[in-house]
Amino acid sequence: MSLQSLALIENWAVPTAAAGVVRADGSVLGTHGPVDHRFPLASVTKPLAAYAALVAYEEGAVELDEPAGPPGATVRHLLAHTSGLAFDEHRTMSAPGERRLYSNAGFEQLGDHIAKATDIPFAEYLRQAVLEPLGMTSTSLEGSPAKDGVSTVADLLRFAAELQAPRLLDPRTVAEAMTVQYPGTKGVLPGYGHQNPNDWGLGFEIRGAKSPHWTGSSSSPRTFGHFGQSGTFLWTDLDAQVAAVALTDRAFGSWAIEAWPVFTDAVLAEVRG
Repeated sequence: MSLQSLALIENWAVPTAAAGVVRADGSVLGTHGPVDHRFPLASVTKPLAAYAALVAYEEGAVELDEPAGPPGATVRHLLAHTSGLAFDEHRTMSAPGERRLYSNAGFEQLGDHIAKATDIPFAEYLRQAVLEPLGMTSTSLEGSPAKDGVSTVADLLRFAAELQAPRLLDPRTVAEAMTVQYPGTKGVLPGYGHQNPNDWGLGFEIRGAKSPHWTGSSSSPRTFGHFGQSGTFLWTDLDAQVAAVALTDRAFGSWAIEAWPVFTDAVLAEVRG
């Protein structure tokens, strides 16, 4: 089966784009574009970093509710963007658990915390814990755990299959990561404005009833994933039992706000057939 809907990326106003769709068993339903081209991920780095953090948790290196980040915050707060840290600065804007303040700084402090706990640089820990076991040989972290990942569609399809049928983690841990943390918390979803509530799991954004949103109008509320300012996204729709990845080399903007939901709805319609 090759999904015709993936060809919609040809209409995107971007120099280079690649996309693919995968089932839980790892079967790729279709790809389009250069799937082995390495793209900067921007914030699609965060789900990879979060997965490594969850491996560290299962290995006993860290606890989700142990102190990390600013005073009063925990590993869980950092993963769920409720530590109170500012977006890109290591300063506190609110008390932990009060607001959903999307924070690159929070993920940087998370990376530092895990590096200290494991005595392994975070980029290397990510490689050993997640990338190598999944065969993601074209993926690397080249700086901040919040935004400096580089990967390919082919590699991220492996990760997207893992999210649907975990092998590296206990499925209960992954289910927790896809469950809303600190329910009812409001906040701004970058690029899409204020959301009430602004649902988030452990390192993964949860679609819920958000509007506007970067996924489709037919995406289930249980859809989770992440998008990046480099024009990238990964979503997993648990109800449709499918995940999609799209990577580009044009910064997120109005082109993406218009194109991505149309693409997602077309993919879901074709998969549901």
